Amino acid sequence: MSTLPLHKEDAFEGSEKPRWADPRPRPSRNTMIWRYCVVISFLVCYYLLLRPTEAPCMSLNCSHKCDATACTAPDASMETFSSLDSDQSQNENIEQDQHYKQPSASQRPLVISTELVENRIPLEAHIMSKCPDAKDCLQKLVLPAMEQVSDKVDFKLSFIASVSKESSEIECMHGPGECIGDMLILCAANLPFPPAADESLLPISYPRTPIIRSLGFANCLINGYKYIPDRSFIHECAMEHGIDFDALNRCASQQDDNPSGGGQGDSPLSGVVLLRESALHSQDLGVRTSCTVRLDESVWCVRDGGEWKDCAQNGDGANPQTLIDQVNKLWEERN
Repeated sequence: MSTLPLHKEDAFEGSEKPRWADPRPRPSRNTMIWRYCVVISFLVCYYLLLRPTEAPCMSLNCSHKCDATACTAPDASMETFSSLDSDQSQNENIEQDQHYKQPSASQRPLVISTELVENRIPLEAHIMSKCPDAKDCLQKLVLPAMEQVSDKVDFKLSFIASVSKESSEIECMHGPGECIGDMLILCAANLPFPPAADESLLPISYPRTPIIRSLGFANCLINGYKYIPDRSFIHECAMEHGIDFDALNRCASQQDDNPSGGGQGDSPLSGVVLLRESALHSQDLGVRTSCTVRLDESVWCVRDGGEWKDCAQNGDGANPQTLIDQVNKLWEERN
């Protein structure tokens, strides 16, 4: 059997060089590394600067804004919505995976003063975590105002859900996933800061998560409310805003529904207890619409069905500057 000829080192001596021989000098290793870096930098810049924004939903099944009742809790006489019991299977360590993709959102970083002051003005927003009106309310009114007056207000996020003092059932308008989102936001706001090894040993009063972190985390979740309760989405929001994800997971997964619990020194911090207390608070105030903003214990403005309603200052209460001015006025009167 004939064999293929082997090329020897001197095979082309004295003859014309083969066509595949490249007369150009081979680039050095440093040159090649530099070229790769240029290409990679270009691709990264393209992704960050030229990537498309989230495409608008054209389907009739998509709801970019609530109708008159979608984010308003029904009366007790009305048909109840999806429920989340204390043993709800969807509350298993936030393990769901819905192929999360980070939603593109043009939003400014939250810059909040942390200076401690006395006689703060009560400011509260009653929301549902999977309600689009809550997203608009936070990003168009609450956050811009908080950037200016956070050191003058006692701010709190409260939640709207159907609860009963006789049973352990908690019902959320947008399903069990919304109950989980509500609990996560409440847990983040009530985690000890700095983190504690055992929440059950905490005193009745203890330093909690700074507002710049807890409100930033809440905004992150609500900005991508369609992805709640996807684990990777929640983890990314927690890491972005300095929230201990393991502690957050323990709190939201805690099955203790003792009304006297909730991290008050006799049991671990429980998202179920926190949500029950928050929903009862909104219920006692007669607040049923997400989002309802209250300033100094009075309704300031309501975001419902994609519109501002019942706003103070002759309807100008939806303007962040109007809210800022009113907070400053109340502050001057009391300090």
